[in-house]
Amino acid sequence: MGRRTKLVIQGTLPGLNEYINAERRNKYLAAKLKNQSEHVVMSYARRQLHGVHFDGPVTMTYTWYEPSRRRDKDNVSSYGRKVIQDALVKAGVLAGDGWKHIEGFRDRFAVDKEHPRIEVELEEAEP
Repeated sequence: MGRRTKLVIQGTLPGLNEYINAERRNKYLAAKLKNQSEHVVMSYARRQLHGVHFDGPVTMTYTWYEPSRRRDKDNVSSYGRKVIQDALVKAGVLAGDGWKHIEGFRDRFAVDKEHPRIEVELEEAEP
């Protein structure tokens, strides 16, 4: 078992449907939405991970704590994974987000009305 770390992002990120709707209205609006989402994730990463960096491949486990069951699971996770992985590269936590750097990922889902959040566990993949 390799080195592990965990990132907790308070609240929720926009879903894939919100991103698609923004893109249909205006491509600049969609880019702004993604950029804002990445900045939120980078802010949490910089505060919590204090210089953690993975050069090699990692496995990622996402636990999505939604305030209700209103949004579909794929709507929550598809866009969210993309934003989080891009932000972790920009924050210097991951060396990249391609095949060489992400061994795999899995999603888990729960409802927490009081404290919606996203927990991201990163673990060095076995060589």
